[in-house]
Amino acid sequence: MHAFDTELRNRIIKLVKGLLEQNSLGADITASAKLVDAGLTSMDMVNLMLGVEAEFDFTIPQSEITPENFQSVETLERMVATQLRLANAA
Repeated sequence: MHAFDTELRNRIIKLVKGLLEQNSLGADITASAKLVDAGLTSMDMVNLMLGVEAEFDFTIPQSEITPENFQSVETLERMVATQLRLANAA
């Protein structure tokens, strides 16, 4: 994992932790932890999606807004990295 990936992961974890704190949940988030198990509601998932878009400055394509992509920090990270690569290639 290179520095970019670590930074990407840390930014996503920070977003997730921020949402959990709003719900007074202090779950320790690991990369593979299921976000719903950590306590994120469907409303939180929407906020997470908006947070990711704002944090990384891109719009998540409708086709990528899937339960699979929002399962864990790892799955989110993969989706974000792919979108950033596509944006940089354009």
